[in-house]
Amino acid sequence: MRERTYHHGDLRRAVLAAALDVISAEGPAALSLRDLARRAGVSHAAPAHHFKDRAGLLTAIAAEGYALLADALAQAPDLRERGVAYVRFALAHPAHFQVMFQPDLYRTGDPGLLAAKERASAELRAGITTLGTTPDPRTAGIAAWSLAHGFATLLLTHNLTAPLDDRDPEEMFRTLTGLLFTPEMRQVPRE
Repeated sequence: MRERTYHHGDLRRAVLAAALDVISAEGPAALSLRDLARRAGVSHAAPAHHFKDRAGLLTAIAAEGYALLADALAQAPDLRERGVAYVRFALAHPAHFQVMFQPDLYRTGDPGLLAAKERASAELRAGITTLGTTPDPRTAGIAAWSLAHGFATLLLTHNLTAPLDDRDPEEMFRTLTGLLFTPEMRQVPRE
């Protein structure tokens, strides 16, 4: 019996959307090109035309995620709001976020991925310049990224629901950055 297939207008987008749904519900380990083809109503070989294999699909998801993150960060005026944008991105795109930070899932040397990742990194670094003078901008950047990434991860894994006491996560993040990034705390003691 022959599998019934039809021409799909935008198969690439349909497979990406189905993959993001699977990742959101079950995690990246549950992904299978064959299952995604079934969900899209196309032959089991059709997704391979666009992605070659599972790693290619996950590479596309990571690249798209970094591009979306860069766009979100570019809209924020300062470091604090870039952190808020980072958290907002993670909550709005949990499947992308999950894949982006698991480089063992995708092809780290992919040119499209590298370009999107560099663009997102540049936007994060640009936020550091809004702090003014810092003794070590690189360390400040790592601290800011760690805070935003850790907070977003705790939210996504439901480890931070009770401590929020129904407070808006974005407002809570602003409060946290106010505690940690005051002018006094930006001064790193010199030995």
